[in-house]
Amino acid sequence: MTHKKVAQKKRATYRHGDLQRTLVAAGLELARKGGPSAVVLREVTRRAGVSPNAAYRHFADKRALLHAVSMAAQSELARSIEAEQAGIGSMADDGETARARLRAVGAGYLRFAQKQPGLFRTAFAEHVDLRDAATTNSAGESGLTPFQLLTTALDGLVDAGVLPAERRVGAELLAWSSVHGLAMLLIDGPLQGLDREQRSYASERLLEMVEKGL
Repeated sequence: MTHKKVAQKKRATYRHGDLQRTLVAAGLELARKGGPSAVVLREVTRRAGVSPNAAYRHFADKRALLHAVSMAAQSELARSIEAEQAGIGSMADDGETARARLRAVGAGYLRFAQKQPGLFRTAFAEHVDLRDAATTNSAGESGLTPFQLLTTALDGLVDAGVLPAERRVGAELLAWSSVHGLAMLLIDGPLQGLDREQRSYASERLLEMVEKGL
């Protein structure tokens, strides 16, 4: 069987919706290795075994494809945060649990950035309203986006009586900016040269400072 016939046979096996998911999965793997610039329509379709024209049935252009891949990367980031929170053990009281859940958001965020820098860069390649999981497909297993996981953790501090309600306003913007800044410095900035121990220390101190500064 010739290569052309094999490709034609593969294309015929896709059901409605399957191709879109396959294209996004292929784009995600490219992004994992090379970041957002690696998400090239022709290479994505080649990996999916279809012609570039087939992709236009699901994505208007390359930017639309990158948007979908970016949201899929956001979903993986959310799962990293959820995994960090899942590892929290029993705490003495609700306040300690709330603090631990907030720190876990930052720790999961920083860990993902360093372990999956390509996906981390891609997660923010397209700017959208990260508060809306329903329209962005960027949620984790909990149904929450990374931003929603942060806001939920901050709300938990208020519910536990740790954070005064008047100081809750806008807290997610300050916390997110601080942690994202360190993440970028570690993967693309002058802090790339830090060893594991130094990175761990910087991460722990930052998360401590964010918590105390709220």
